[in-house]
Amino acid sequence: MEMNDGDNEEFGFSRNYFLAKELRGSGKRSHSKLSDIDVVDEPELIAAASKIEPKHEKEVKELMNSYKSSYTEWAFELRCGLGLLMYGFGSKKALLEDFASTSLTEYSVVVVNGYLPGINIKQVVAALAELLWDQLKSKRKNPGSSSKVQQPFSSRSMDDLLAFLDEDRTNECYVCVVIHNIDGPGLRDSETQQVLARVASCSHIRMVASIDHVNAPLLWDKKMVHTQFNWCWHHVPTFAPYKSLTSNAQSVFKVLAEYQLSHSNEEGMPVDNLYASCRERFLVSSQLTLNSHLTEFKDHELVKTKRNSDGQDCLHIPLTNEALEKLIAELSQ
Repeated sequence: MEMNDGDNEEFGFSRNYFLAKELRGSGKRSHSKLSDIDVVDEPELIAAASKIEPKHEKEVKELMNSYKSSYTEWAFELRCGLGLLMYGFGSKKALLEDFASTSLTEYSVVVVNGYLPGINIKQVVAALAELLWDQLKSKRKNPGSSSKVQQPFSSRSMDDLLAFLDEDRTNECYVCVVIHNIDGPGLRDSETQQVLARVASCSHIRMVASIDHVNAPLLWDKKMVHTQFNWCWHHVPTFAPYKSLTSNAQSVFKVLAEYQLSHSNEEGMPVDNLYASCRERFLVSSQLTLNSHLTEFKDHELVKTKRNSDGQDCLHIPLTNEALEKLIAELSQ
């Protein structure tokens, strides 16, 4: 049987493949093991990474400054009742906070860090209601004293809170909620997104949010996008780095969270106690390592520092016990 050129080419490829396999099998095997690799420990890696000089700083700064010319347009869109949704590569946290601090001074502003787990959406809505009530009191000579208003917002139902935020009033009082990562782990479940959509549609609320996941729009249906959130989309790539906690830092944070839960009557956990606990668990080898983790926590706004009655520096996580329990459960997985 004669073979054509195509068959010869295919036969040659197959023969070469098996020859290569045969030669590879007959070669000497390496005696190297994974355990022989000199792995750098996490604190050393973090310290080395922090010394890497960021590239294109000038261009990134110019890009960020270029967005300032859009602040007036964004503020106008908010006044028209639109929601602002920022998307694009890079963290938009600094951009949104600069916009809020310079162009939203006429509003009371609530910032929600959606990238943190364990967010209590009911507390967020109650905080919005309290700010709105403070504005109404300051603008009215006689704000009234209905029993419904006297009832603490934290103890009212979600429907009551939303009704209060959407009540038809002649006063032009607005509260702006800025949400970093509305698609973040603390907010991306369907029920929370439904609540946020209802909040955004309230007459006294204005919303500014950012997304980072490519599939974030799948969180919403047509009604939520066009009627409730009423998004005005803005492409604002910043190329700014995202800050994330390392696994070791998460373990240190868990120690602090567990202490706070079991000592809820105290002002916080003394730094010396945290260092001792973490050293016992081999989470840190020096005070310097712990300090690097604490700096991370403060950058993420996860921890507050204050002095107790004994003059000790204490660390406190600004979350409720319920949110802490949920957070510890997620860190334990």
